[in-house]
Amino acid sequence: MSRLGKLPIIIPKGTEARLEHGFIIVKGPKGELKTKLHESVKVEITDKEMKVIVNDPADGKQNALWGLFRSLIKNMVVGVNEPYVKKLEINGVGYKAAMSGNKLTLHVGYSHPVVYELPAGIKVEVQANLVIISGIDKYLVGEVAAQIRKIRKPEPYKGKGIKYSDEILRRKAGKTAGKTEK
Repeated sequence: MSRLGKLPIIIPKGTEARLEHGFIIVKGPKGELKTKLHESVKVEITDKEMKVIVNDPADGKQNALWGLFRSLIKNMVVGVNEPYVKKLEINGVGYKAAMSGNKLTLHVGYSHPVVYELPAGIKVEVQANLVIISGIDKYLVGEVAAQIRKIRKPEPYKGKGIKYSDEILRRKAGKTAGKTEK
């Protein structure tokens, strides 16, 4: 039996959930999210909580799907009430970011600026060397943050590049010139 899957999901005030044609739709004050359910996963919705159920809890694959869909639905409920936020830090001389419309322009040491077009449902705010990404879909926020970080990953010698604000970089010592004896 899935330890996570059997836990109920509490629906906060101002949030509603419904099932439609194999999809679960969660609507809250910040927006609406929708995901397709697997055929072996079912959801029971009451006025205050949701329970995820599978056809055969003894089956290993269904047991894994049970916990997965419980977590996905929980992330949807949390996201429509309080947006998810990821912060990226830009380090390096002359490295900077700017927003124009739904495009993020990054100057990160290449001979040309890198323009990243943001998907729908994602908001980005730029403050000095900090890029703040927010949205109601946890997966999409993490994916956008990873794609922006991938443009210029932090290097281990000077730490230049784009890193998560809570990421700890492992620094390396550079080459040292040794004395030659004759």
